[in-house]
Amino acid sequence: MTGLTDVHCHLLPHVDDGSKSLEETMEMLKLEYENGVRTIIATPHYRRGMFETPQEEIIRQFHRVKECMHRQNLQMELYLGCELHICTEMVSLLKEKKVSSMADSRYVLTEFPYYIHQESMQKSLYELIRFGYAPILAHVERYECVQKDLDFLEDLVSMGARIQVNAGSIMGESGRAAKRFCKKLMRADLLDFIGTDGHGSKYRKPLMGACAAYVEKKEGSAYARRIFWENPRKLLENK
Repeated sequence: MTGLTDVHCHLLPHVDDGSKSLEETMEMLKLEYENGVRTIIATPHYRRGMFETPQEEIIRQFHRVKECMHRQNLQMELYLGCELHICTEMVSLLKEKKVSSMADSRYVLTEFPYYIHQESMQKSLYELIRFGYAPILAHVERYECVQKDLDFLEDLVSMGARIQVNAGSIMGESGRAAKRFCKKLMRADLLDFIGTDGHGSKYRKPLMGACAAYVEKKEGSAYARRIFWENPRKLLENK
């Protein structure tokens, strides 16, 4: 399968716990290409006290990577986003362009503490929605408050949240419980995006191809097309 979009990847060098060098970034991009990915949204972490690389430096590294892609004639599209760890100033950070939305759209990739309570998660997502953003809940399979209560997740989706899981979780790399939960999401039609959450070329590699083939086999070609092509295209077109 080709023409895939990876909406969650930490491939920009020197900005978070992802790529450690431009060389590693290029190795990650080549892995993505080999896996059928042709469009990537780079999503460096923003988390207070842990990942606070200035936006100017993130943009500099983004353009540096794009220039290298051009020199190596790598035929892929690269956009800038962010994995925003929820905080009280999240709306002002977005409005002041101190962090990036997804490909300059209204979509925002959001991350929470793993053991957050339902009320806090819902309140934070609603705050983003209230200001016109479309929050994407990253790697939802990690959150205990969601795993135990699919009705709660349905409420978040009804409110306007979008749902993303990691390709590795679907393939069982995060354990049986995460794989079973991802299967539940697909069967309940509660999933919007699948991303690699790739962090390196040797460890936590961005491998999408096997997952795309697996989803197509289990859920059908129409479902796979919606998750891997149609929904990412809507994001990029800000629909």
